[in-house]
Amino acid sequence: MPTDFSHLHRAHVTELQARYEPIFERFALAFVVVHSGYLQKKTRYDDQYWPLRPNPHFQHWLPLEEADALLVLRPGKTPVIWRSTLSDYWDAPARTAPAIFEPFEVHSVDGPLPLKSICDPRERGLFLGENDALAVALGLRGVETEPDVLAAIDALRVRKTPYEQRCLAEANRRACLGHVAVREQFLTGDFSELELHLGYLRASGQDDAETPYKNIVALGAAGATLHYVRYDHSRKIAGVDSLLVDAGACVRGYCSDITRTYVRGAGGLPETFRALIDGVDSFQQTLVANATVGRSYEALHDEAHGHLACLLVDVKLFAGTPEQAVDSGLTRALLPHGLGHSLGLQCHDVGCASLQPRADNSFLRNTSTIAPEQCFTIEPGLYFIERLLRGFREENAGPRAAAGRLVDWHLLDALTPFGGIRIEDDLVVQASGSCVNLTRDCFF
Repeated sequence: MPTDFSHLHRAHVTELQARYEPIFERFALAFVVVHSGYLQKKTRYDDQYWPLRPNPHFQHWLPLEEADALLVLRPGKTPVIWRSTLSDYWDAPARTAPAIFEPFEVHSVDGPLPLKSICDPRERGLFLGENDALAVALGLRGVETEPDVLAAIDALRVRKTPYEQRCLAEANRRACLGHVAVREQFLTGDFSELELHLGYLRASGQDDAETPYKNIVALGAAGATLHYVRYDHSRKIAGVDSLLVDAGACVRGYCSDITRTYVRGAGGLPETFRALIDGVDSFQQTLVANATVGRSYEALHDEAHGHLACLLVDVKLFAGTPEQAVDSGLTRALLPHGLGHSLGLQCHDVGCASLQPRADNSFLRNTSTIAPEQCFTIEPGLYFIERLLRGFREENAGPRAAAGRLVDWHLLDALTPFGGIRIEDDLVVQASGSCVNLTRDCFF
């Protein structure tokens, strides 16, 4: 049965209006015009357009996937939507549920929008969107010209309302249908990466353009390429093989982002790689349990490296101490990305990375203090990437050389064809201080 979002959405719009009020007052703004987005050509030399990706600040208010609509926000006033309903026989109009418009004053125009009626440029207002020409036509400056205003608006996306949390939960449910289908294909069939990707789309009920990001479907060594999206059409699942699948779904603009890793085969190396998968999965769940209100997310990222170091020692990939593995930088060569990121209307959502991480955590996308109503991912990994390990293998002096002498290179090289491991879940922080894992309960 479809989820009824209408009552949650109405309360969400009321909450957003209340959150915008201090911004209007602080920056002496009479209004903000938010543009829904516009169709962009793939290249200047072609006449094809990318599928519309709506402005997430527009979708923060309503799930309307429609180009060139305008939302006018004023302090203490009902938000106003301006839409052109001019019919187009080249394309079908966006599918919309009438309930999404209930919290708004709506002006539908059968033709071009009457820009002079939408706002008065003599008042202090800003334009929030990518269409600079439209901003000029309205007589407005873009929000980007006032970074403090944009930062304040971005910050409104950090705390997720009950409506947003429900959208995120449904996006997880839908994505897990795809993940379960791909898991079964991998464990029982002989499919290519492309066929696995198409199976995911079919099971999760999405077109490729509707997913929050292009699915990562990597067999074997390809799992060591963190954003691998160049599917091999011919390479089929072998008898002993591994699969890393990082894929999500969108519901009313809100994203899920889930990763799982699997291995086929018995005995020897497959069992060792399976032990590594189980180890990463185990300490990922520990990190989820330790993601509590008041804790620095960067500290949680550092904890992940400690857990990874213990796993390397446990499986005898490293003969030193866990502290040596961390201090030498070995764990950061094997886990070169951040532990996770804020999640919402963008897969890497805004608002949780206002602080700079330490230099050794340069790729960390979440530097916030964990607080109620945040949503973020927890996604530790372990990858065999030769260019990152070369210094440990080849240097003759220094901490990396010392750590390199303690690595079982024979075992590491034997595991390299399995590529890598990543386990990723989506979490929402509760007022109680703990997190709800939106992902785990969806798997079956």
